[in-house]
Amino acid sequence: MTVAENLQQLQPVVFRQLQNSFKHGRLAHAYLFEGDQGTGKADMAIWFTQHLFCQALTDEMPCEVCNNCVRISNHEHPDVIEVAPDGQTIKVEQIRQLQVELGKSGYESAKKVVLIQEAEKMNTNSANSLLKFLEEPPTNFMIILQTQAVGKILPTIRSRCQIIHFQALSMEKLIQRLENEAQIPLKSAKLLVNLTNSYTKAVEISKDEWFNESRDTVIQWYSYLEKRDPQAFIYVQKKLVKIFKDKMQQRTAFEMLAFYVKEKRNQMLQQNHQAVAFYNHLLEEILLANQKLEANVSFQNIAEQITLHVVFA
Repeated sequence: MTVAENLQQLQPVVFRQLQNSFKHGRLAHAYLFEGDQGTGKADMAIWFTQHLFCQALTDEMPCEVCNNCVRISNHEHPDVIEVAPDGQTIKVEQIRQLQVELGKSGYESAKKVVLIQEAEKMNTNSANSLLKFLEEPPTNFMIILQTQAVGKILPTIRSRCQIIHFQALSMEKLIQRLENEAQIPLKSAKLLVNLTNSYTKAVEISKDEWFNESRDTVIQWYSYLEKRDPQAFIYVQKKLVKIFKDKMQQRTAFEMLAFYVKEKRNQMLQQNHQAVAFYNHLLEEILLANQKLEANVSFQNIAEQITLHVVFA
């Protein structure tokens, strides 16, 4: 599958919008790509940039294989400047250096493109410096800012950009992408999309040793609960509380448990309607658990209460 075909499936509306803009010569000098992590903003920015430099456009689309297209996809083209946070922020020195670079002639052409990743991480000085630049942009220049927090971008910067909205991936598309591209097994992919709607984050989580251990821990706890085995209570004390230490991890524990309960309940709906009541009861306990966790009840107390209400009910 080509990059274009993948992007067309991933973000059909954005793909069509940008392709039409190029085809009809209605290009803006500044774009703001906004959407969740993993929705294709960075890949779309590279593909759109290739339009301007491609040596063998086909049907008004980049060929993806010429020297310029390959160098742009490899982040090696001298007239495509990329800016990313230096630590926690994009600093004013980075924007000033960008202005110096853009004041020079292009190395290979008159065109220059700037790609700014995580634009919401510009500090006040760097954002104001960029704003001055956008007010009087040079000729043959395009800038694409990418963000997953558009509300953190200065309104004056937003007003000078054409905002392109990237839709969150559907669960089905995200599962399919995790299977095909990241080679993640279907069952794990389903669990991951219940934890995040970001492809990038899902892949990152899947490679985390803690995630794999925590998943196995929840599966074992769930197995005890489902069998109404008193071992579930001891398991909370000896294993569960040692794996899920901070509040974020503890939320994840309940999210994982809810996923496995829903999966089994959906199976029971097709087989045994009487058994469904048990899983509905367990889901109610998990919902209450989340509320208690937000009210700062200790994780161990909450997990023990779930166990008591389910196993000894």
